[in-house]
Formats: sequence, structure tokens, C-alpha cells
Amino acid sequence: MAKTIPSLADIETITIGSRPPGRPDDGGRGGGERPPSLPEGSYRLAMLFALASIGMLFLGFTSAYIVRQGLGEDWHPFSPPSILWANTALLLMSSATLHRARSLLRREAIRESLRWLSLTTLLGLLFLAGQYEAWRQLTAQGIYLSTNPHSSFFYLLTAAHGAHLLGGLLALGYLTWRGWRRRLLLMGTPDHLKRYGALVGTAALYWHFMDGLWVYLFILLFLWR
Repeated sequence: MAKTIPSLADIETITIGSRPPGRPDDGGRGGGERPPSLPEGSYRLAMLFALASIGMLFLGFTSAYIVRQGLGEDWHPFSPPSILWANTALLLMSSATLHRARSLLRREAIRESLRWLSLTTLLGLLFLAGQYEAWRQLTAQGIYLSTNPHSSFFYLLTAAHGAHLLGGLLALGYLTWRGWRRRLLLMGTPDHLKRYGALVGTAALYWHFMDGLWVYLFILLFLWR
């Protein structure tokens, strides 16, 4: 699964890491910095390919879930712990805060955008902590991976989603750290701001997909019969 999560640093290196032969250094950009050689759409295209592979993986899980559900009498679904509802709300809020961060970034309100991006990262951390707490509560009730097929799928699907979401959280954390570290450069250099905005947009696409995927999994596990 880890191979399906592209590194934003890798994307940036591939797309903007080298200057075309014969192109002079842009001396007026500070330290020979160069603008992106490819538009934001190139970042998004790379991410869309990755999301397609993740989607196929979870469609395979869904197929196995539905088939196994209909095979016997040992399928005993349990009600979701209340904390899962809170976790869902946290993740939906994180999509809203990330959207706000991007809107402010487009208006070049750098400091305000970084505050919202920091809040998004915090909400993502709280979601993962909440998922761990949900696991802890279930094991305290005697519901384990091997208890019955439904519990097995619950642990499998939430673990797979959590691992992929952690990849997005690491990307957001990196972009948040990088933004605060280089905020003065972003304020004064349009090329740097455009490049940074493209990376944030790519991370946002991934994050919104993970949010939608969790809502889908929650419905599949607990609301769909």
C-alpha cells in the first residue's frame, strides 16, 4: 500500500528539479531559484494516477466484504463506537479548513493560510488518535480482529485507510513546516508562491479523497446492510 502514496517531494523533484539545457539561470530570483517548468495540472495528473490505484484497492476490499457477508451465519456486525462519529466530524472539518487554507493562499494571505493549514494538520492527527482509541475501546469490549468476519474487515479497512491517511498527513505536515519556514520568501516571490500553491493543491486533492473514502467505509461497515 505504501507504494500507492506518492511523495510530494518526489513529484516536485521530477517536475521542477532541473533546468532545461541551454536555459540561463534566473539571476533575479534569488540564489538561482527557478519557477516551475510544469503547471499545477502536472502535479494533479500524477496524483490522480495514484488515487486511481488506491480506489481500485478499496474496491477490491469492498467486493471481498460483500461476498463474505453473504456466505454464512457467522457474520455479526457490531454498532460503531461513539468516537467514530466524532472522528468522522473531525475529518470533515479538516477538509473545510484545508479548503479555507487554499482560498487564502490564492489571495496571497500567506500567514492566515498557514494558520488554517496548521489546523488541518492538527485535525488529521486528532482523527488518527481517535481511530486508535476506537480500536482500544473495541478490544476492551472483547471485539478483536479474529472475533468474527465483520470485525476482521473493520480492523483491516480502518488500518488500510489510516495508513494511507498518514501519508497525506505527513505531506501536510511537511508543507506546513515548509510554509512557516519560508513564509517571507513566499510573500516576496510569486514563483515560489505558485510552486508552493501547486504542492498544497496536490496534497488537498489527496486529503479530500481520503475524507470521502472514510465516509464511504463508515457507511459500508455500519450503515449499509
